[in-house]
Amino acid sequence: MMMNFTQVPYFTLAAYFDTGGFKYVCFMVILSLYMLIIFGNVLLIVVICVNRSLHEPMYLFLCSLFVNELFGSTGLFPFLLVQILSDIHTVSPPLCFLQIFCVHSYGAVEYLNLAVMSYDRYLAICYPLQYNTRMTYCKISFLIVLTWLFPCFAMVVLLSMTSPLRLCGNIVDKVYCDNYSVVKLSCSDTKVINVYGLIATFSTIFGSLLLIFYTYMKIILVCFSGSKQTRQKAVSTCTPHLASLLNFSVGACFEVLQSRFDMSRLPNALRIFLSLYFLTCPPLFNPLLYGLNLSKIRVICKSLISNADY
Repeated sequence: MMMNFTQVPYFTLAAYFDTGGFKYVCFMVILSLYMLIIFGNVLLIVVICVNRSLHEPMYLFLCSLFVNELFGSTGLFPFLLVQILSDIHTVSPPLCFLQIFCVHSYGAVEYLNLAVMSYDRYLAICYPLQYNTRMTYCKISFLIVLTWLFPCFAMVVLLSMTSPLRLCGNIVDKVYCDNYSVVKLSCSDTKVINVYGLIATFSTIFGSLLLIFYTYMKIILVCFSGSKQTRQKAVSTCTPHLASLLNFSVGACFEVLQSRFDMSRLPNALRIFLSLYFLTCPPLFNPLLYGLNLSKIRVICKSLISNADY
C-alpha cells in the first residue's frame, strides 16, 4: 500500500507528563500487564487449537477473539513501553499510521467478532437440532474471514485518505496515535474523511450491536418458553459474552468521548487511563472470563497445569 505521507517530520505525543524516577515503576507495571495478556491469550489459543474436542464453532470464534486481543495489545504496548522510558515523546508518520491501523482495526474486529459469537449462540440455543447444518465449517471460515477482512479494508481506505493531508501542526494530545487526532491537525478540507469515518464507525458498531440485540431477544424468548437445561446452557455460554461486550463497550465509549469532546478538566493520569482502557482491560480479562466460565476450557487448563506440576 503506497502512501504519500504528510510533510510533518514527526508527531509529538503531548499527553505524556514527567514522572521522574516513577517512570521505571510505570514501565514495570505496563510490562507485567503485557506479559499477562500474552500469557493468557496464547494459552487459550493453544488449548483450543491443540484439543480436537474444542474444534467447535464457539471455540473457533473465541480463538479469533483471542488472536485479536494479541493484535491490538501488540499494536500498543511495545510502543508505550518505549515512550515511557523516552524523554522525547515523538513518533514518525509511518509508525504513527501503522499504529492507527492496528488500534482501529482491533476495535472493529472486536465488535464484529462479538456479533458473530452472538449469532452462533443464537443458532445453538434457538435451533439446536439444525445447528450443525446451519453452522458449517465453510460458514465459520467465511464469518471469521469477513470479521477480519472488512475492518482491514476499511482502515486501508481511511489511511489512504488521511496520510496525504497537509497538516498545520504535529501535536497529538494522546499517548498513542489516533486517526481523528491527526485529522484535526489538517489545514485541508476533511469533510469527506469525517463522513467516511463516521459511516465506517457507525456501520461497524451499530451493525454489530443491532445483530447482538436481535439475537439476544430471540435467546431470551426461547429461554422463557424452554426447559431448565436450555436456560442453563444460555446462561453458561452467554454470560461471559455479555460481560466481554460490556467491558469493551465501556472502554470504547471512554475513547470516543475523549476524542470528540474536551476532557482537559480531568486529571492527566485519569485521561490516559481512560484512553487505554479498551486496549488493556478486554485483552486482560477476556481469557479469565471465558477460561473460568466455559467448563471445557476450564477442565483442559486444569489438566495442563496439573500435568506441568509433574
